[in-house]
Amino acid sequence: MNLAKYLVISPEVKEALESKKPIVALESTIISHGMPYPQNVETALKVEQIIREAGAVPATIALLNGKLIVGLSKDEIDYLGKKGFAVTKASRRDLPVILAKKGDGATTVASTMIVADLAGIKVFATGGIGGVHRGGENTMDISADLEELGMTSVAVVCAGAKSILDIGLTLEFLETKGVPVLGYQTEELPAFYTRKSGFKVDYKMDSAMEIATTMKAKWDIGLEGGIVIANPIPEEFAMDFDFITNSINNAVEESVLKGIKGKETTPFLLAKVKEITQGKSLISNIELVYSNARLASEIAKELVKL
Repeated sequence: MNLAKYLVISPEVKEALESKKPIVALESTIISHGMPYPQNVETALKVEQIIREAGAVPATIALLNGKLIVGLSKDEIDYLGKKGFAVTKASRRDLPVILAKKGDGATTVASTMIVADLAGIKVFATGGIGGVHRGGENTMDISADLEELGMTSVAVVCAGAKSILDIGLTLEFLETKGVPVLGYQTEELPAFYTRKSGFKVDYKMDSAMEIATTMKAKWDIGLEGGIVIANPIPEEFAMDFDFITNSINNAVEESVLKGIKGKETTPFLLAKVKEITQGKSLISNIELVYSNARLASEIAKELVKL
């Protein structure tokens, strides 16, 4: 493996790795594809600030000029934010092509897990994981995030699966891949904008220490693969379950009529839901990312103690 040719770790993250400080990985698709400039950059920097205030080191990950960057600078985050959709949304399949072409890429959950694992980072905070899209049993439209969770040993702190997905099928897929779905202080899987989904998590965990101990036990006995840590959106920012469900159903119907497929599906649905909810869904999205960053920091701190 010729990692040195491709992997660039920032001085701050390198020092944290050498000193065994708690580190939280962050993705970059949320910067380039998640929201408009400058709100995307402001949100990304605030997430990093939250992690630092919690006593951990943030490591935002992206591909820039054919390199896997672990720990973006403010200028690099600003660059991604300004370029927006012009930056390739990079999942596992895209990494070798972007590296070979010396291009730029914003990492998804799957590719952030890959790069975090290469760097030796075990905790990753994001908004929501991808999953099986509605109708996925016919279209086979299944996010690469799920396969990655089955293979790559990184814990992903999220607000559950995005509610635009088929949550039941997503959980079935994770079970097949042997991925534990842990609920932080909840028995019900949150569904991104809302604290409830109608589906149970595998195990309820009451503390960051309990989660970190479970992570260590899994990897100590050689069980490769990730862990989903489902952290419900804070109550004050949660959206009404029926309202958001109807909004998503309308957005899904429109996407089918317009023939939108593949990796265009999620950005279209999230933008449509934002439009239907008059921007309230974006506020919820931002707040749940902040909440996940706080929990991920606590888990990372407990993990380094073990």
